[in-house]
Amino acid sequence: MQTHTKISSSINENLDQFTLPTDWETDAIVNRREQYFAASQRAFVPYSTPLIFKRGQDQYLWDEKGNQYLDCLSQNLCISIGYNNPAVTAAVQKQAEQIQHCTTMFFHPVPAHFAEELTSKFPKGEEWVVHFMNSGAEAIDFALLLARAHTRNNDIVSLTNSYHGATFGAQSVTGISNFRHNVSLLNGVQFAANPDQYRGIHGEGVAPYLDDLDRTIHFGTPGKIAAMIVEPVQGYGGIIELPQGYLSAAFERTRAAGGLCIADEVQSGFGRTGEDYWAFTKHNVVPDIVVLAKGIGNGYPLGAVVVKRHIAEAMAKKFYFNTYGGNPVSCSAGRAVLSVIDQCQLIGNAKTVGAELLNVLRNLAKKYDVIGDVRGTGLMMAAELVKDKATKEPATEEMHRLFQLTREHGLVASKSGAYKNVLRICPPLCIQMEDVAFFEQALDASFAQM
Repeated sequence: MQTHTKISSSINENLDQFTLPTDWETDAIVNRREQYFAASQRAFVPYSTPLIFKRGQDQYLWDEKGNQYLDCLSQNLCISIGYNNPAVTAAVQKQAEQIQHCTTMFFHPVPAHFAEELTSKFPKGEEWVVHFMNSGAEAIDFALLLARAHTRNNDIVSLTNSYHGATFGAQSVTGISNFRHNVSLLNGVQFAANPDQYRGIHGEGVAPYLDDLDRTIHFGTPGKIAAMIVEPVQGYGGIIELPQGYLSAAFERTRAAGGLCIADEVQSGFGRTGEDYWAFTKHNVVPDIVVLAKGIGNGYPLGAVVVKRHIAEAMAKKFYFNTYGGNPVSCSAGRAVLSVIDQCQLIGNAKTVGAELLNVLRNLAKKYDVIGDVRGTGLMMAAELVKDKATKEPATEEMHRLFQLTREHGLVASKSGAYKNVLRICPPLCIQMEDVAFFEQALDASFAQM
C-alpha cells in the first residue's frame, strides 16, 4: 500500500505554496479581530490597549514589537511548565507526524498511557478512571451530569465567589455575577457561603460556614443532593484558599445527604500550590470526582474528569462523546507535562519561589495602604486592593490603573475577584529565583506610579 498519495507528494514538492502569510502589523491584527470575531469573543479584553503576543519561552513573553514581559498569569494558568518547553514540543511533533487525531471510538495507545500515568498521581486505595475532553468547562458539565446520573438526585451545592467556567452548565455553578448570563441556567443549583477568611459574610472561622452549608441543604434542597462542587483554592475569585477543617466537614455533610464530592482542580492542580499535585490533599480528603484542565496540557486543548470507577459506571450504558476528547497530540503534551513536573522537581520549585514572591507582596502591603490583604500558596497568590482597610471597600478603579501599569513595567498579571479589585499572580511553575528581583522592582514601581 502506498504511504503517500499523489496529493501529499504534490504538497511536499510545493510546500511553499501552502504556507499562508501572517500579518504582524499591530493595527491590522486589531482590525481583523474586530471585523471577524463574534461579540462573545471580543468582550474578554483586559487591557485598555490590546496586548499582542508573538513569542514565548519558559516564563517570558514577547509582544509583536519585541517588548519582553515576565508572565505572572500563565495564559490564565494554562502554561504550567513554561512556553516552548522542549519536552512538550518534541512529544507533540512526534505524535503529529504519525496521526493528528484518533477519535475515541477507535483505539490508540497514547491516551490510555496518559490515563494510567495521570491516575497514578491520585490517592491510593481507590480505582480511578479518566474521561478526557477538551476544556475545563466541558469537564465541569460532565462531572455534574455524572453526579446526577450516579446518585439519581438533582440538586448541586456550590460556593459563592466560585468560578467553574462559562459554558451553560459550568456558569450555573459559578457564584460570580460577572460570568452568569441573564438567562435561565441549570435548575437545582444552590449556593452556600464561601468561607473566605478576609471577606466572608460570617467573618473568620469555619463553624459558621458549615452551619450555612447545613442551612443550604436543609432549606434549599429536598435534603438529598447530587453533589457539592468546590475549588480547594478559588482561582478567578481572587485566590481564596479554603481554611483547614472546612473541606473535610463539608464533604462529610455532602455524603450524608447522598451526594458526591467534586473537586475543581482546573486552576489549582498539577503542583501549582507547591505541596502536592492536587490542592485537595492538603485537606486530608479524597473526592469522588476531580476535574482537571488548563495546566494539564501546557496550553494544548485538554481537559479530564478523574473519577472513582464505580461512579463512572453510571454512564456505562449511555452514549456520551467528545469529538476531540483523548486527542493523541494533546495527550502526548499531557504526558510530557507530568514527566517535566516530576523530573525537574517543579512542585518544589513552586513552593520555594512562590514563598519569595509572596514575601514581596507582603512587604509591599506594609508600604502601600491600598493593599488590604495578601494571600496565596505556591504559585497561586494575590493582593487585594481596598479603599479603606477598615471597611474593606473594594478599590476597583485603583486596581484597573495598577493593572495597566504592571504591563508598562514588564509584568503580565490578572485583575480578578468578584469586584475586579484583586491582583492575581500565577506564573508558570518554571519561574526562577532570579526573577524575584525584577518582579519586586516592577510591582513596586507600578504601585508607586499609581
